[in-house]
Amino acid sequence: MRPQTSQIVAALLAALAFCLAFMAAGILIVSTLFMGFGLAAIAWLAWSLIRQVRSRSNNRVA
Repeated sequence: MRPQTSQIVAALLAALAFCLAFMAAGILIVSTLFMGFGLAAIAWLAWSLIRQVRSRSNNRVA
C-alpha cells in the first residue's frame, strides 16, 4: 500500500508541529531559567545596597 501525497504532507506537517512544540518548550525552560537568574541578581543587588545604606546610617549615629 503506497501512501498518498496528502498523507505524506500531513505526516511532514505533524513532524514539523512536534519539532516546533519541543523547541518552544525548550525556549520556555531556558527563558525561565534566565529570568530566575536575573531576579536573583536584582535581589542580591537590592540586599547589598540596603545593607550598605544601613551600615552607613549606623556609623553616622554612633
